[in-house]
Amino acid sequence: MKMHYDTGKRELLILLDGEIDHHRSSLLRNEIDTALYAHMPSVLILDFRNVTFMDSSGIGLIMGRYKIIQPMGGEIQIQNPSAYIGRVLRLAGMERLAKISEGVSA
Repeated sequence: MKMHYDTGKRELLILLDGEIDHHRSSLLRNEIDTALYAHMPSVLILDFRNVTFMDSSGIGLIMGRYKIIQPMGGEIQIQNPSAYIGRVLRLAGMERLAKISEGVSA
């Protein structure tokens, strides 16, 4: 996972990679939360371009970050999910919490 914070736009970009399962989501949650509280971004961008697998814990990961950033007045954007992950996100109703963009360069 790589992180980049743009001070001008107040955006925190998280480039996720590999598999997001129960064990990995716990580790990601801690790292992302630390960055959220350190930078207080107005936009959290989760880039899924290099994610090869995601189960329901990935949905929980997104929902938890939404619960943190939403009271701050921020929003979540999900970029570049594979077709499979995009379907999982839409079936879970993630479009109500985050803008989902496919094929977007970061």
